[in-house]
Amino acid sequence: MSTVAVRVRKRKGFGLGLVAWLAGIVFFLPIAWMALTSFHSEQDAATNPPSLLAPLTLDGYREFFGAGGGASPWPSLINSTVASVASTLLVLLLALPAAYALSIRPVKKWTDVLFFFLSTKMLPVVAGLLPIYLFAKNVSMLDNIWLLVILYTSMNLPIAVWMMQSFLSEVPVAIIEAARVDGAKLPTILARVVAPIALPGIAATALICFIFSWNELLFARVLTGVVAETAPVFLTSFITSQGLFLAKVCAASLVISLPVLAAGFAAQDKLVQGLSLGAVK
Repeated sequence: MSTVAVRVRKRKGFGLGLVAWLAGIVFFLPIAWMALTSFHSEQDAATNPPSLLAPLTLDGYREFFGAGGGASPWPSLINSTVASVASTLLVLLLALPAAYALSIRPVKKWTDVLFFFLSTKMLPVVAGLLPIYLFAKNVSMLDNIWLLVILYTSMNLPIAVWMMQSFLSEVPVAIIEAARVDGAKLPTILARVVAPIALPGIAATALICFIFSWNELLFARVLTGVVAETAPVFLTSFITSQGLFLAKVCAASLVISLPVLAAGFAAQDKLVQGLSLGAVK
């Protein structure tokens, strides 16, 4: 390779790196600003233009956790955790055998089956809100956390099957045939052969389903009240007729976002590896 070509490649690499850094900064700035505002008093947070050098305080976090006599966020955080974790586990248990049937042991017209799964996501959520509300009311499941678990499972299952099908299609069939020859049954093959090989893809699918469930607001807002209230619904309670308390809302938003951010940070290598699985052959 000539010296000119090397220089051109280095310049392109530098340009792409610079664009990536700029894009990262643009996406990170709102989060950094929200974090900084959460440590300001309400008076400093409401100033225009904003005061960057204002004194820092933990009042917003104290009020969020009920120090000022407000409602405690712990029941809502626990409800969100239960709904998100339980629905994600159910999605994985149902999506893994379905993806296995569509990839390693393909059924006839499996592409039509995948399209049917994905087409269920094309229906606007609000279009199914009234029938689901009436059904929940008739079976006495309003304000029930397990209703949200069922809904989140059904909402995330199509995208999970779609993702895991592409991941499982990369599993060598010869390994599965060898396990079958050794007498392994389907549950053993899924648990001890397929799952370890497709672990990055399973982790990526689980993380995305967890994020979707944790952030869901519409169904939780309409179908829950006090007992099954989730964290996003609790967050909306800070916007009242008395005004918008910016510092407290930023503190609440940061705390509620921490589980998703922590999960994404902990599984970032699996997420990148899983989402890029099969991209390079």
